[in-house]
Amino acid sequence: MKLLLRWLIATAAILLAAYIVPGIAIASFLTAIIVALVLGIINAVIKPFLILLTLPINIITLGLFTLVINALLVLLTAAIIPGFSIAGFWDAMLFSIVLSIITFFLNKLLPDKD
Repeated sequence: MKLLLRWLIATAAILLAAYIVPGIAIASFLTAIIVALVLGIINAVIKPFLILLTLPINIITLGLFTLVINALLVLLTAAIIPGFSIAGFWDAMLFSIVLSIITFFLNKLLPDKD
């Protein structure tokens, strides 16, 4: 149940971030649900390998390169899913930052009980 609730929170955060950030287009609510699912899978599977591969540059930039990795993963998601488009890299960077902030605050509303 908690997984489903987090998936809906991610979907709401994606819709809100797409509304806030110019250059992001989501065709429908169903597309946002699919974006949340695919982005979650990509973040769980691909992101750890990218973080490990870019560890030296991440150390040099004090972790700020992770923002670039997040933006690239959002662009990958947009390339995979029809109905989800991003105008450019900087829009993807801003979208990933806004998405992280919104998701953080929405997840704080959930109780910590499992």
